[in-house]
Amino acid sequence: MKRALLLMCEGVEVYEAAAFYDVLGWSGAEGFEPVEVVTAGLTDEVRCAFGLRVRCDMRLDQARLRDLDALAVPGGFAEHGFYEQAYSAEVSDLIRDFARQGKPIASICVGALPLAKSGVLTNRPATTYSLSGGHRRRQLAELGARVVDAPIVIDGRIVTSTGPGTAVDVAFWLLAELVGSDTAAAIRHLMGFSGSSGGPHPSTEG
Repeated sequence: MKRALLLMCEGVEVYEAAAFYDVLGWSGAEGFEPVEVVTAGLTDEVRCAFGLRVRCDMRLDQARLRDLDALAVPGGFAEHGFYEQAYSAEVSDLIRDFARQGKPIASICVGALPLAKSGVLTNRPATTYSLSGGHRRRQLAELGARVVDAPIVIDGRIVTSTGPGTAVDVAFWLLAELVGSDTAAAIRHLMGFSGSSGGPHPSTEG
């Protein structure tokens, strides 16, 4: 069974986290290779954006990389405390460990910023939230990434994207990385998403 770590920082965007949890969960539920989603944070419980409380399966200091096959990083809201945890040394160390081992890392929206903060996006193509004056993209550039104006940017085994509207497509990319593109396509069909991609066409580099 494949296992994906879903990073849950304080102030995480509920929809983005749920997209990973739901899409990956459908694989085993429909008789394909199961993917266990393990939620982990700096604390036992996190308060998501808008107030939803989630009790994590484990704390980050309990995670064992050898037992995990992928990392999912949803974004979050500054006003709900996202960056205080997302920019922590513990989160940066986790991201770097996954990158060093070549395991897939999928981020949505401002989830790209802690990736950049860790250094794994330095001089690499990436994207993040583009609205509200583009200040998040400026921050991404300041953290060393090469900003690309595309809804989804795939560079090797790292994905970044622009916002909640890309969440399902990013989750399906991660599912394909874990259990294969045929299974991901079958799950997309069973979940009722139309077409072969169901969303914006990504920019692929690397």
